[in-house]
Amino acid sequence: MAQLRPVELKFVDELFRMSSGYVLDFTNSTFADFFHQEVGIDIYDNAYAINGESKGKHLRAFLTIGQPRAIAKALAALWEYREADRLGRGQTETVVNAQRRLSAIVERLGGPALPSYAPVAPAAAETTSQAALRPFRADEATLRRLDEGFLALHEMSDEPQARGRHFESLLTDLFNAWGMDARGGFHVIGEQIDGSFQHGNDTYLLEAKWHRAKTDATTLHGFQGKVNERPEWTRGLFVSFSGFTEVGLQAFTARKIILADGMDIYDALARRLSVSDIIAAKVRHASEYRNPFERVRSLFPL
Repeated sequence: MAQLRPVELKFVDELFRMSSGYVLDFTNSTFADFFHQEVGIDIYDNAYAINGESKGKHLRAFLTIGQPRAIAKALAALWEYREADRLGRGQTETVVNAQRRLSAIVERLGGPALPSYAPVAPAAAETTSQAALRPFRADEATLRRLDEGFLALHEMSDEPQARGRHFESLLTDLFNAWGMDARGGFHVIGEQIDGSFQHGNDTYLLEAKWHRAKTDATTLHGFQGKVNERPEWTRGLFVSFSGFTEVGLQAFTARKIILADGMDIYDALARRLSVSDIIAAKVRHASEYRNPFERVRSLFPL
């Protein structure tokens, strides 16, 4: 693989202001430190003094005889340094297509494409900021479809697996409607997970039960065991359509999971409540009161 070609050297001369013997605003000392830290070479080695002793001539020699990947690394680092200085001074780019042309050289030498440090226009930055602050809102048509799907579950046969699959699918769609990056059920060795979703920096595992009987403590402990075997940022949401037994709630000590029932899902859909807000409220209530199950209508009173 060749080093820089003459036309490329001429462009780099212009970009880094090498023709005068200088390189950008480097002193001899900072130039040596820069190459030692960023490229891992001694730029003042005699091997790079073949054209003369100035910084520009040492750099030109390096660009002519150096290893291609080292040259690519040096050009990328010099570009980053140049751009930080240019943008800090509020200066406009004077070299035509500078980033694109230098990036093509770096990539040819085996390096990654150069990033663009072009500033965001004030109006665009304001729009991005406003969008980040604006609460995520689910699409109304999607919520109506989920409403219909939830009501249809009541009319299904008593075949538990069929009801369970539809319930899991509906919950996954509900989380995704509120931008929570949910995925459906999956298998890992020795266990079945009904789904997962993201909430802030936490990954939630989902357990969904559509049974006529209320969920007991033994089932809750089993799910908590799955969550506890995973990394610290893993939490769990157990959704039991019929709710939980009183004895089960008293006997179960939640560590990293929160609970919801069918009434919670109904209220979330009927009142168009943000599921992300519901999760946050349940987590806070569980932390403050050591109670993992507080109904949505209590957390969000009318």
